[in-house]
Amino acid sequence: MLYVDGHCRYIQPVCIFREEDSVYLELAKMKTLVVFDFDHTLVDDNSDTWVIRCAPEQSLPAWLKNSYEKGRWTEYMGRVLSYLRDQSVQPDTIRSVMETIPFTDGMVELLTFISQSKSEIDCIIVSDSNTLFIDWILQARGLKNAIDSVFTNPASVNNEGCIGVQCFHSHQCDHCPVNLCKQKVLSDFTENQANSGIHYQAVCYVGDGGNDFCPVKVLKETDLVMPRKGYTLEKLLLKASSENVALKPQVVPWSNGNEILEQLQKLVQQ
Repeated sequence: MLYVDGHCRYIQPVCIFREEDSVYLELAKMKTLVVFDFDHTLVDDNSDTWVIRCAPEQSLPAWLKNSYEKGRWTEYMGRVLSYLRDQSVQPDTIRSVMETIPFTDGMVELLTFISQSKSEIDCIIVSDSNTLFIDWILQARGLKNAIDSVFTNPASVNNEGCIGVQCFHSHQCDHCPVNLCKQKVLSDFTENQANSGIHYQAVCYVGDGGNDFCPVKVLKETDLVMPRKGYTLEKLLLKASSENVALKPQVVPWSNGNEILEQLQKLVQQ
């Protein structure tokens, strides 16, 4: 364990031997990185569709529903949020509704464990939701301190009281939505961490959707991918296995947060 600028840092195991005084020091093991999707993973619904509960009669007009274009969900959500503002739905009302979204069974306990294990675990969210929704939901349950970073579409409230949302980034991946490639986010994050001297002995990736398949491709043999049982990511992994697609991480499906906690504890103890 090293302390740098008052903070604990875990680095790659090395041995230091000083012959002059015969001092041998083995530095602490590397940390584990946990990567969560948000919708239908940490929370048991879709935060972007949950917000429709704020609309008149809790539904959207056909013209708005029909305006969605495949791969451009964030732009569509911008129109949904503008529509809510036109219906005089205030941001405080939206926040109150978002705070009622249920967490998936066992996830509160899992995040609590992570928040108590920060010396061994780093934890990030990579999601196609937006910063306001995720912040409001985590804050309402007192779980923000479990998360080190959130990578999602930026959102804010403008002077007119309308929530605006922007695409997270641009990328060159042909398999992901135009606003977010989770593989690029994960690769950029781990590279930046390594440049800062922070390395991970294992990555545990937890998700459910089709856009969670792309980052799995860069995981290593020491890593773990945990798809939610019965959801798209599990089906894509099963298909890849049947077609002999070379994927390196161990695959462990889950149905609740307690199953993830059990696997995470094993990784930390390695």
